[in-house]
Amino acid sequence: MRAPSRTVDHDEKLNARGLIASVAGDAQHLVALEIALAKQELKELATRNAIAAGLIGFGGLLAALAVLVAVPSLVVWLVPWHWQAAAAWAAAYLAIGIGLVLVGRSRLQVRLPRRTLESLKENKEWALRHVKSNGR
Repeated sequence: MRAPSRTVDHDEKLNARGLIASVAGDAQHLVALEIALAKQELKELATRNAIAAGLIGFGGLLAALAVLVAVPSLVVWLVPWHWQAAAAWAAAYLAIGIGLVLVGRSRLQVRLPRRTLESLKENKEWALRHVKSNGR
């Protein structure tokens, strides 16, 4: 009578081991997918921030050019009617430069990858449910 009991216990242990191996395999696959998602999100974020940094840099360059144009405009100011043209160029460079800096600053994002964090939270809940349901 004892022999069938051992076989059932042995089969249950094998099934439990198989289930644990399956969950472990699923968890490893899930971690790999999470890493891929994080890499993709960080790549997208880096691209956006590179563009934003370029806009800020170009805006700063134009603002510096406005200052460089303003100095000769002071010299031209001594000559009647020519200073208006130099001042208009300086104002245009300054306005464009400030506009680019503001646009770049508004597009710059320093944050954690939102989708990855949400996915990790969902996966944690899934794993906890899976472990609780298999622990019965």
